[in-house]
Amino acid sequence: MNFPFTSQSHCEIKMATSKFFLSSLILLLFVHGVLPRAESKTYWGDVDALKQLKNGVQPNSVSPGSCLGSWDFTFDPCDSLFSERFTCGFRCDLTVSGLSRVTEVTLDSAAYTGSLSSISWNLPYLQTLDLSNNFFSGRIPGSLSNLTRLTRLGLSRNAFTGEVPASIGSLSTLEELYLDNNNLQGPIPPTFNGLGSLKRLEIQSNNISGELPELGSLQNLYFLDASNNVISGYLPTTLPPSLVQISMRNNMIEGTIPPSLKYLNLLQVLDLSHNKLTGSVPYFLFNHPSLQQLTLAFNSFDSLQAPSNLGTQSELIAVDLSNNELQGWLPPFLPLMPKLLALSMENNKFSGMIPIQYALRAALPASGIAPFARLLLGGNYLFGPIPGPLLVLKPDTANVSLADNCLIRCPSRFFFCQGADQKSLMECKSFGSVIP
Repeated sequence: MNFPFTSQSHCEIKMATSKFFLSSLILLLFVHGVLPRAESKTYWGDVDALKQLKNGVQPNSVSPGSCLGSWDFTFDPCDSLFSERFTCGFRCDLTVSGLSRVTEVTLDSAAYTGSLSSISWNLPYLQTLDLSNNFFSGRIPGSLSNLTRLTRLGLSRNAFTGEVPASIGSLSTLEELYLDNNNLQGPIPPTFNGLGSLKRLEIQSNNISGELPELGSLQNLYFLDASNNVISGYLPTTLPPSLVQISMRNNMIEGTIPPSLKYLNLLQVLDLSHNKLTGSVPYFLFNHPSLQQLTLAFNSFDSLQAPSNLGTQSELIAVDLSNNELQGWLPPFLPLMPKLLALSMENNKFSGMIPIQYALRAALPASGIAPFARLLLGGNYLFGPIPGPLLVLKPDTANVSLADNCLIRCPSRFFFCQGADQKSLMECKSFGSVIP
């Protein structure tokens, strides 16, 4: 049954529709203009933590143009982020509860001074804390363990003192830890074995002492720098197989290089220079499947072990064995390494004549073999004539040094003889039968 459709009913429908859209628009404006602003406000506990951080900084170190200089807590931090009130220094993310939570605190390098000890660090959503390149002092607070979601902790280049808190080892999600260039002392806590997610550990340039703990459980660790400390004892017998770079130069590590390094199949850089290591440099470092840079200078190694393949499959690009106690003739396998560009054997006790392979590699390398860009053999007891291929070498083609040896003739007109005279005949004879 059909009902007549009058113009009056049409007008009533239009008016009802208009009222509906008007009501919807008012509601929409209210929701978008009011509710998100209310819901996006910073959680009160996060505000308190930010206030504690600013209060822990000496006011006279907060410059007007710095991040902390703009923090004005009469305004809501997350709502006002990147405005004139909170220009920088942290990041917020909206959670399912509708509240904004602080997920990152990264201060600028503004020469802030102060202490972190009075801060509760109740920021459960914080993923990054970076206060690097400032002048924060005092102890690193154990309360940092409250940051249970932290993936990056950067405290580099400050003035922190005391021991590294053991509680840091409870940060199971931590991937990057930067404590370098401070005044930290004491041992590395054994609790660091609990940092199962850790990928990068930088503790260099402190006063860290004691033995390096076993770190074999850190199966994701690829970068370790513990240089410029006073770490003693032996190298760990087990290290994470994921390691790509190990830098432990300028410590007090003794003993020999452990066989476990042979199984670090991803290792590319090994720097153990300026320590007290002794014995032989093991063969497996010269035929390692991935090692590119080997630096063992300033130790007390006395010999080199030759690899079975004579280094023909080596990936090494740079080798520094200078300033050790290495003796005997120059090893013939080193010039056979196809990718080796830089070789330093200075200031050892090598004797004998310079093998022709060394000279050819510097001046006339075989096809497909890169020439030596650096060949430093000075400060040894090498004798005999200068190998012929070196006599045609130009100064701008390679950095070569034969100074301070026992060579028959090495006049200063050859650039590789400059820097020091040859040793006296008496000194050469006193070393042993170095001259036929």
